[in-house]
Amino acid sequence: MKKPLGAQISHMLGDRGVGVIFGIPGVHNQEMYRGIEEAGIRHVLARHEQGAGFMADGYARASGKPGVAYVITGPGLTNTMTPLGQAYSDSVPVLAISSCLEETASRKGQLHQMRDQRAAAATVCDWSENAGSAEAAYGLIERAFEEFELARPRPKHIQVPIAQLETPAEPAPFPNQPALRLKAQDPDIAPVLSLLNLARRPLFILGGGARSNLWRQIVTQLGAATFTSYAGRGLVGAGYPLDFGATLARPGSAEVIGSADLVIAVGTELAEVDLWRDQLGHSATLVRVDLDPQVLSDPQRALVKLQADATSFAKALWAATEGAKPATGWSADEVAKMRARWRAEADAERPGLLPVIDALRAAVPQDAMIYSDMTQLAYLAKEVWDMHYPHHWHHPTGFGTLGYALPAGIGGAIARAGKPTIVIAGDYGFHYTMQELGVAVELGLKLPIIIWDNGKLKEIEDSMQAAQIAPNAVIARNPDFCKLAEAFGASSAAPASLAEMQEAVRAAFEADGPTLIYLTPDIV
Repeated sequence: MKKPLGAQISHMLGDRGVGVIFGIPGVHNQEMYRGIEEAGIRHVLARHEQGAGFMADGYARASGKPGVAYVITGPGLTNTMTPLGQAYSDSVPVLAISSCLEETASRKGQLHQMRDQRAAAATVCDWSENAGSAEAAYGLIERAFEEFELARPRPKHIQVPIAQLETPAEPAPFPNQPALRLKAQDPDIAPVLSLLNLARRPLFILGGGARSNLWRQIVTQLGAATFTSYAGRGLVGAGYPLDFGATLARPGSAEVIGSADLVIAVGTELAEVDLWRDQLGHSATLVRVDLDPQVLSDPQRALVKLQADATSFAKALWAATEGAKPATGWSADEVAKMRARWRAEADAERPGLLPVIDALRAAVPQDAMIYSDMTQLAYLAKEVWDMHYPHHWHHPTGFGTLGYALPAGIGGAIARAGKPTIVIAGDYGFHYTMQELGVAVELGLKLPIIIWDNGKLKEIEDSMQAAQIAPNAVIARNPDFCKLAEAFGASSAAPASLAEMQEAVRAAFEADGPTLIYLTPDIV
């Protein structure tokens, strides 16, 4: 049956496995809402389009499926651009579909008018395109889902003119069989095997793109040491004796990497926000495995480069090295000493936080998914909190936006119904998106929300002082966060000790709705 294109788009998304859409309806995109329920899709009403974008991001990270957001022309899209920029930076599959005006060159003063909405979104997305017909809309959606599956996952934006959304259209084509990713075959990994056969101190660096459950077995049978990026934490699980952890940003990591006689980096950009230095530090052969050709050609200048899906590479490597004699160049004692040194350095840089982190880790289930914001508590925790499961800690790395944790955690909690999810935010960052607390209450999410209130923008104050700048504009008046939570209908707790904090966290995972847990440095 013919239906307005807006309704057909929702049906098309439903046919491609989309079960949840995040957004805010408006007069310009209301036709997109005509078919949501009929298509069997749940809609989550955000309180701000920025929240909708972050929820889609958090949902995508937790579910492994693309997150979808519906927004209006102009300000609806611009409000979503910060989450789209974050999704681009962190390789998250998010699809934003907006309405747009038919004509902006000859007509002025229209509601929600921008000079070039499509071009604006293109600055933070993999691509941003205009769908001037039903066929174009269907083709662009098909392209987006194909690329989410095949290439490095990054956000896309599709805009549809309002009149097109209202125009009756034939149903979208039935989903195509997706193409296959670039997979590593036995001949492809032959150079890597040759290098491994000669290596005494092989080192793997695993990033967020190294998606496989085989890494613990692989590095164990090879006797290889490991580093992970922040996004790659948990890929080898906690307790592997040759794991240096997520400590690439420690200056001393360059020395360790330089002592390896083979370095294999899988699914990682080795970006500035991974290393905080220009060079990795390797002196031996560097092998890079990645889907993105730009990564393979970066200034680290890998000698062996393999464009392939990391899962297929791991499977091929596991099969080819099964029963291999492990290398003996690394020792657990060497790794433990370096990790202890780096932990002490981290404690000296941000004193008073480690006891809080250690106590919190003891109270949080090992399979909990954690969403953190740009706050000192999270910066240190990402370095010292070993993860048992991969892709269970999500942080706005790269783009580095404030306000990420709460809405993204809501999206994650929706995707992980019945499984533990927790949010960690700083007092200032919480201001950015605290209105989304209403969504968590509305949905009855069992969501502990840790607010770390040090009364200031402490990281910025420290940076200013280090640069010999008198700290300025680093203190903002905070509300009574507990009363604020209660005004929304959430529970709250303000524990006076670490033991009370642990009790509050455990209770929050069992509560009927979200619980804001308010912490200050006085808790130590």
